[in-house]
Amino acid sequence: MNIKFTTALSTIYLLLVSSLSQAYEQGDWLVRGRVININPNETSSVVSSGTPLAPIAGSSVGVTDETILELDFTYMFTKNWGGEIILGTSKHDVPALGTIAANNNIINARALPPTLTLQYHFLPDGDIRPYAGVGINYTKFFSEKVTGGIYQSGAEVEMDSSWGLATQLGVDIALDKDWFINADLKRIDMDTTAHFTGTTLGAAHVDVDIDPVIFGIGIGRRF
Repeated sequence: MNIKFTTALSTIYLLLVSSLSQAYEQGDWLVRGRVININPNETSSVVSSGTPLAPIAGSSVGVTDETILELDFTYMFTKNWGGEIILGTSKHDVPALGTIAANNNIINARALPPTLTLQYHFLPDGDIRPYAGVGINYTKFFSEKVTGGIYQSGAEVEMDSSWGLATQLGVDIALDKDWFINADLKRIDMDTTAHFTGTTLGAAHVDVDIDPVIFGIGIGRRF
């Protein structure tokens, strides 16, 4: 009886281990849903205004962070190599800083930052599957609005789109043969110039290196 019981437990254990350890394979799709925090590591030029444009000494701007839902898709070219694209939009405020801080948030805008990375998965046969990636980001800013103390009727702002390098570290932790938990860290080189017209400062512009660090955690499934 003890031998049969021990054999049954061993069989169950092996089935569980094998279900968790099924490797990624060529042709697999990995779909992940994450909650991500976008934390800008921004630096800006001084704000220039007037005609002709002249710098406002001691002025600068910031960019607020944001937490959103994100969806991403990875296609496995081989058991180790995959390509990932992320989809999501975020909304940010741009606060005035330094000598113009009394103007509060001067821009409200949305960002669409599709990012494509080439990933290497170090342990595709394991239950814990770390990976690293490098690729390119394109960010389109849209729905830009002038706000705060520089707003007046007819004021507008346009923010240039950005191209930049993206780097990535992450890990998938198997729950069973298809489902897994994911944690992911990215850094993106992102910069823009905001062009203002019709504000209380007149025409104005400011250059901003946003360079966000993005941390996400979520759940995924292999198809």
